[in-house]
Amino acid sequence: MDKSPTYLSDASPSGSIGSISSATEAINDFANLSLEDQERQREEWRTELQRVEEEINTLRTVLSSKIYHSTELKRKLGVTVWKEIQADVSSGIKNMRDTNVYHKTESVLKTTAEKTTSLFSGFSTKINQMKNSESFKTFEGKVGGAYESVKTKVSTSRSGSVQSFHDVLDSNSNTAATTPIHEEKQVI
Repeated sequence: MDKSPTYLSDASPSGSIGSISSATEAINDFANLSLEDQERQREEWRTELQRVEEEINTLRTVLSSKIYHSTELKRKLGVTVWKEIQADVSSGIKNMRDTNVYHKTESVLKTTAEKTTSLFSGFSTKINQMKNSESFKTFEGKVGGAYESVKTKVSTSRSGSVQSFHDVLDSNSNTAATTPIHEEKQVI
């Protein structure tokens, strides 16, 4: 049987530990290593960290170069930041419209609009029916007649007498209550 020490980085190719139990095992394994093996493991980690950081820097350089090249191509094609934003917004709206939540919301809004429209339509119909009723026409005639009577008395009282508006209104309220006055409507 081979008794060579197993290092923590040997557990997975990327050196990452997937779960809490495996992390606990790794800590226990490291603690069970001899001081010499622990130092060897640390040195291996340092070497691996240096290699990973170099790869990251290389990827950053390549990515930066690719971004610059992409920007130049977009500039040559006339693709502006504004056009990209518009495309992103259009795509986002399309994606949103494809979702189930959008369809449910749209359905609720349509139903609400239909109910509101029918409510106001019914209300408007009731108002028109009320306007066409005999009692409303009688009331409208009395109010219109009283208004015309007061207006006539105030305008004639200004021409010669010193009668106030309230006096005219009081004297007219007695007249309007007892006799209906029909109003002649002017066409404007």
